[in-house]
Amino acid sequence: MTRGRFAGLVAMICAGALSLSACSTGNDAVAQGGTFDFVSPGGQTEIFYDPPAERGTIGELTGPDLMNDGETISLDDFEGEVVVLNVWGQWCGPCRGEANDLEAAYQATKDKGVAFLGINVRDNQQDKAQDFVIDNGVSYSSIYDPAMRTMIALGKSYPTSVIPTTIVLDREHRVAAVFLKELLTDDLQPVVERVAAEDRDR
Repeated sequence: MTRGRFAGLVAMICAGALSLSACSTGNDAVAQGGTFDFVSPGGQTEIFYDPPAERGTIGELTGPDLMNDGETISLDDFEGEVVVLNVWGQWCGPCRGEANDLEAAYQATKDKGVAFLGINVRDNQQDKAQDFVIDNGVSYSSIYDPAMRTMIALGKSYPTSVIPTTIVLDREHRVAAVFLKELLTDDLQPVVERVAAEDRDR
């Protein structure tokens, strides 16, 4: 990665890097396995993985429901659906900036077999994260993961320090696209619609 591109990537980081080893203990959120190997050619912030047959799967992803104490959310709850994962924190300015755009993309695609799932990280005060959801009218669920343990599901080379980050999974829950930046509806929706329209046999 060139110095200029590295600087551009650093500019999007809302918080310091948190090593995966620090995320791997505890049992409040669980993530294991998977075949996905993150690669960002030349430090790109929009990465697409094609053809579908060559995409990797993320590991097991499950954790506490941010808004419903005592309940658990799992990626397995969305079998056969395209899933858009968004890693966010209420402390993150770009996360606040993209919240309405993500909600708009969700509303526009949910009838096409698309689900959105947030992963709330580094918010040690759950009530503040809940207020973010309510204040921004976010209607899809989020896993509450202040320690970022769920990020292990994304593979050892995934840049956990870049928040927000958005991952589009196809209907087989293989990684079709990764965005390491704040998104507009027009950035995300066409990609989600394209993945939702793919032939499952590809």
